[in-house]
Amino acid sequence: MLENEGDRIAQQRIEKARQEGAIELYLTGLKLKELPEAIAFLTNLRRLYLQDNELTKLPETIASLTQLQRLDLSNNQLRELPEAIASLTQLRTLDLDNNQLTELPEAIASLTQLKWLNLSDNQLTELPEAIASLTQLQELYLNNNELKELPEAIKSLTQLSSQTKLITQNN
Repeated sequence: MLENEGDRIAQQRIEKARQEGAIELYLTGLKLKELPEAIAFLTNLRRLYLQDNELTKLPETIASLTQLQRLDLSNNQLRELPEAIASLTQLRTLDLDNNQLTELPEAIASLTQLKWLNLSDNQLTELPEAIASLTQLQELYLNNNELKELPEAIKSLTQLSSQTKLITQNN
């Protein structure tokens, strides 16, 4: 059941993207509380922009988006990521800035192509050791969380060679 105008607009955009075989979809600023299940049919998507909504969780059907390279979920209310995130193995950029994440799933280890990860402005108290699997990571933003320390495994991320690419202010 559609709850608001934003839901209706999202459904229309998803249907249009499905018909056109779109590789990019913008569902920004629609006040979505949940992502429509129909998103699962957009298996050609490379870039998905969901920032500035009110999402508290992602559906397991996100696993269908196996070609996704960029996912922007900034400025939502996400409390957790589903294990299904492990299916997004082509992801290069993941923006989770300004959510309510308290932890990351071990499934994050499957995102081995990830080059850019923004986890700033969440409520993270620790990072999983699985972060060491993100060997392509070049930029990692951790500002304004509740991190007391970083896992030893983070030292294995050799692409994060300069301090300017590992940002950990206000922890």
